[in-house]
Amino acid sequence: MTFAGELGEVALIPGQGGIFEIRLNGKLLFSRKAAGRFPESKEIKQLVRDVIAPGKDLGHSDNKSD
Repeated sequence: MTFAGELGEVALIPGQGGIFEIRLNGKLLFSRKAAGRFPESKEIKQLVRDVIAPGKDLGHSDNKSD
C-alpha cells in the first residue's frame, strides 16, 4: 500500500539454501546472507523508498526510534 502509485508489482521468488534478498529492478537492496539477519519491515520500506521515491515521507517508518 505504501508504494501503490510507484510500484506495479511485488513478487516473491522462491530460492534455495536460505536465500533472502530484496531486489528492485535488478539492484540488490538487502541480502540476509550479507547482513546476517532478516530486515525489519520499516527497513524494507526505507530501502525501497530511497530508490523509487526519495522525497516520500513514510511517517512512523522514518522514525529511527521505532
